[in-house]
Amino acid sequence: MTHPTHRPRALFAAGTGIVAAVALSLAATGSATAQPADAPSAAAASTTVSPAGHGFTATLSGKATFTAGSVTVTCTTSTSSGQVPAAPGNQNASGPVSSSISPATYGSCTTSMPGVSATVTTTGSWGVAMQNGAPVTAGLTIPAAGFVLKTSGLASCTVTAAPTGAATVNGTWANGAPSTLTFTNASVPVKVVGGFGCPTSATSSTFNATYNVTDTTDPASQITVTG
Repeated sequence: MTHPTHRPRALFAAGTGIVAAVALSLAATGSATAQPADAPSAAAASTTVSPAGHGFTATLSGKATFTAGSVTVTCTTSTSSGQVPAAPGNQNASGPVSSSISPATYGSCTTSMPGVSATVTTTGSWGVAMQNGAPVTAGLTIPAAGFVLKTSGLASCTVTAAPTGAATVNGTWANGAPSTLTFTNASVPVKVVGGFGCPTSATSSTFNATYNVTDTTDPASQITVTG
């Protein structure tokens, strides 16, 4: 799932919101850099993201779904972009490689409620972190209130992801041609406000999406994560 600047020891994680996004089931990806939530703080595997310094784009493959309560929103377009850190920042001997990415965009969104349409707005500094392992894990961070979904029509609802602070959406990475970033039933905290038909009791949302991550500096190359 724009082209942000990147920090040392940082990569695309996530999710490109690419990928990013940036990477939701009415979920949304909190803050500029992310770390896989389940990655241990000690004895983590070494991580290398290649090619160093190359730009990348994450593009949705298929559809992204966001589910809060009984309401599901499906979007068929989503993109995010970023850049692999220049060497030696693209390597970490004992942990993830992270970087900032552009807020993931979402379009062509529909809802499971008849007569209800949806739009998604994303803002702020998003980030992603890649941790080598089996499988390679990816943490996509969404800044506080960085993802807002609004419905209109027979039900007017506002769903805000990461409502009180940055939140991390956990996914997996697979090297390939192209490489992919996948979020499967990933959970993110949300706040829902609105009237009749809005799932106002929901405090979390699940996100499902797969992004193809391509090298924009050299289209013949692939963005990879290794040890």
